[in-house]
Amino acid sequence: MEKKSVEILVGVFVLLGLLGLVFLALKAANLGSFSAGDTYTLYAKFDNIGGLKVRGPVRSAGVTVGRIASIKLDPKTYQGVVQLEIERQVQFPNDSSARILTSGLLGDQYIGLDAGGDEKMFQPGETIKQTQSAVVLESLISQFLFSKAADAGAATPPAPAASGAKK
Repeated sequence: MEKKSVEILVGVFVLLGLLGLVFLALKAANLGSFSAGDTYTLYAKFDNIGGLKVRGPVRSAGVTVGRIASIKLDPKTYQGVVQLEIERQVQFPNDSSARILTSGLLGDQYIGLDAGGDEKMFQPGETIKQTQSAVVLESLISQFLFSKAADAGAATPPAPAASGAKK
């Protein structure tokens, strides 16, 4: 009898472990919420989307208000077009802006929406006009290095001319 109760406890423990692994896998894949809910679509165009991913969060004031539905390239403007699915109960003014931000120093990227002050709200299918592309760390580092190299080159005095006069 005691052996059977130990086997049942081990089985429950293994089942809880498997459920925990499934939960972590869903969270890692940004699939933690099973309900799609009632949403509306907005679009935003960016010159550089960086490491933005489909199913990534859309946040306003740090609160997740939607998800990234798709990312495509506009063949005319060569900009990244991001389709956002925003929760229906959250409405944003027409002069709101979208920025690509990073969670922490090396975290995942997400879209941050900053609400404007206009009285008219976005309608489904409209495009956010004010956008700020992702900051690419490699570009910042290269700009810093090139500016330091240029400063170092300008700071060194020119070498004195060699006297070539022979007697």
